[in-house]
Amino acid sequence: MSSYVPGFELPLRLLLAFRLLIDELHTELGKQGHPDLRPMHGFVMQAIGPQGTTAVELGRTLGVSKQAAGKTIETLERIGYVERTTDPQDTRRKIVRLTPYGMDALDRSARIFDALRTRWAAELGEERLRALEADLRRMTPGNPWRLDMPGWFGNL
Repeated sequence: MSSYVPGFELPLRLLLAFRLLIDELHTELGKQGHPDLRPMHGFVMQAIGPQGTTAVELGRTLGVSKQAAGKTIETLERIGYVERTTDPQDTRRKIVRLTPYGMDALDRSARIFDALRTRWAAELGEERLRALEADLRRMTPGNPWRLDMPGWFGNL
């Protein structure tokens, strides 16, 4: 039996693990009152953050055009996760902010991710999972909050 593992399997397995966790997150979010959220919405809502942002800044953070950011803002506004307000410092600027419903989705997401991690620890063992996390930290940039994935995927 060969121990050879082709190099392409590593990124595919990492992507599959990501997809599995995200799919399980969204299944649970749907059960907890957030059935309309999609995986890309999480990147957008994280990029908006607690202070809010403009469509231009959001597009820059996500690595997408202002128009693409605006379309996503419209979708999230329609389903109740964000609202547009006037910037108190400059009334010409519109600020996109998370609504209480949007904040609830982020809070629930954090708790669900903790539960998923607990389940992985039960399956793999806490020590092995901590080692995997440490290895991934060692092999990836220090800041895990790269929110430009939407633009990166769009440029494939």
